[in-house]
Parts: sequence; C-alpha cells; structure tokens
Amino acid sequence: MEKVKKIRIGITHGDINGIGCEVILKSLSDTRILELFTPVVFSSPKVIAYYRKALGLNNLTTYSIRSINEVQDDRINVLNCLNDEVRVEMGKSTQHGGEAAFASLKAAVTEMKNGQLDALVTAPINKFNIQSEKFHFPGHTEYLQSEFGAKETLMLMASSSLRMGILTGHVSLAQAPALVTQEKLQSTLRMLNQTMLEDFNINRPRIAVLSLNPHAGDNGLLGMEEQTIIIPAIEMVKNEGVLAFGPYPSDGFFGSDNYRKFDVVLAMYHDQGMTAFKTLCFEKGVNYTAGLPIVRTSPAHGTAYDIAGMDLASPESFRQAIYMACDVAKNRMMYRSLKENAMKEVEIVNSE
Repeated sequence: MEKVKKIRIGITHGDINGIGCEVILKSLSDTRILELFTPVVFSSPKVIAYYRKALGLNNLTTYSIRSINEVQDDRINVLNCLNDEVRVEMGKSTQHGGEAAFASLKAAVTEMKNGQLDALVTAPINKFNIQSEKFHFPGHTEYLQSEFGAKETLMLMASSSLRMGILTGHVSLAQAPALVTQEKLQSTLRMLNQTMLEDFNINRPRIAVLSLNPHAGDNGLLGMEEQTIIIPAIEMVKNEGVLAFGPYPSDGFFGSDNYRKFDVVLAMYHDQGMTAFKTLCFEKGVNYTAGLPIVRTSPAHGTAYDIAGMDLASPESFRQAIYMACDVAKNRMMYRSLKENAMKEVEIVNSE
C-alpha cells in the first residue's frame, strides 16, 4: 500500500526579538504533534539554539537543513535562511529583527510557490521594522496577496466558537467608511461563503453582517450607510443563495450571544471585529487569510516584546494556528477532489 503523503507546513519565525521563536518551539515541544504534519521552520540553527537555551528546552531536537530537498518527516526541520551575523536582542525592535523576519517570510513564500509546502503558518512580525524597499506593505496579508496574485483577500479571525471577518482590513478609522461599498461588501460575502464551504467544510454557512453606524443607523438618524449600502448588498447576495443576515448593531449582537447562531460574522472595520474577537477568544484565536490560493494562518497576537524570552508566552494560539492550517489544507484537498470527480461524472454522462 502506498504511504499517504504527510502534510508539510512552512513556519516563519517572525521578529526574532519577539515571542515568535518561543511559541514555535513550545508548540513543537510535544513531539506527538509531528504525527499530524512535517514542520519546516524558516530560521537559522543559531537563532533556534539561542531560544532553546533561553527557554530550557534542551531535550527538544531540531534538524538543520540548507535545502527544502533535505526535509525529513517526523523531525523538526530548520531550514537556514539567515546569514551567520544574525543577532538576537530579545524584547527590542531592531533593523536586524526586521531583516530576519523578511528573510524567513521570503524563503517560505518561495517554497510555497514551488509547491513544496501545503500550508504556511507565520509568527508575528513588527510592521514597522520590517519595512524596506522589498517590503512596503501594512502586514503579512497584503504582502501575500501581492506575491500570489490574489484579486482580494480577507483577514478572518477564527476559533472554535467564533469566526470574524474584517471588511476594511488594516486602514485608519477615518478611511474605513469610504471603503464600505456595495460592490466590496457583495464580493466579500461571496468570498466568505466560498471560504466556509471549501476551507472550513461548512455547507450553507450562515453569515452575520454588522452595521457600520451605532444602532444600525437608527433608520437614518445616525447614518444612511445601512439603508443605502449594507442592506442592498445583503439582499443582492441572498438572491444568489448566500445566507447573509443583518445588519446587526455590534453591541447588542455580542452582548446577547447572538453571534453563536452564525457560522461567521463580518465586521465593517478593524476594531469593531477585533475587540469582540480578542475579548472572547484571545488565547485560542487564529488569524486566517481568506481569498489566497494558498493556506496561511497565524496566531492572534503580536510580537509581545515585553515578555520575549521570559518563558511567559502561551503557545496556545500558535498551536491552534498549526491545527487550523492542517485542517484547512485537508479540507481544500477533499473539496477539490470531490469537485474533480463530479466534473468527470458530468463528462461521462454527456459523452454517453
């Protein structure tokens, strides 16, 4: 019998002065997790050894490689993508930290493009010190969208109890209202529907749409966007079979636990969705990028310089990001296989 190919996940170390390496090593320290997938950590043996010593993880064995062709199953592969001059300064934002973060991300993206990885899990970067001529994006999401030529993407925060999409992404609050358009809302709702079906294996997902204004505009008293943009967009996609509902004022929606009745929620702007999500699901939350041709997840926290190297960082969110990457990769494979088989059956029927 042919051996089933194990899922291979690329892991970027993020900012080497934050908690990225700590949560990576803690997540992989229970070697039973290697039964699920083969990890390829894009970093350097020097950086990994530094954190193993700092965290007292002396019994954790890693396997240093210089090429993706050297990857071995059942091992924690560390693909060296940094030069020997790399310097770790825990808890500090440095140019070295930004350069190392980009080197790791670039190397992982290259192997994703080459078809060597099934999914990508990214540790947190510092969005300021990573900026350069080669990286001029607000964050991972926009960089990956550019690299993989995705028409549109959506930041989707996910846990076992709540999934939260952010319509306008990483923009200022002043810019957000102008980006809430019928066209964008309709295309995002279609994408969310497809993402739930293909990536999360949810048939006929129920989507809740939050309002832009307080009290959903109060019939125009507090704003007209609900009447002129959001409601018409919801009605349009409903006619296409997308089960979208709303708009719901966010305070009452979460205060009454109404969110539990839906498979996914779409917030209009960043803090509207993220405040609710992190209050309810912080430690087990995962950041998933919908709309990409690849599978990408990350933990729902940042670099946390203030606790870097102190052995205080919880690996739970990063561990959940790994689990979700495995699940989504499998769901996509299954969905595409079923779709291909259905198309073949149609071709057979048509040829008879």
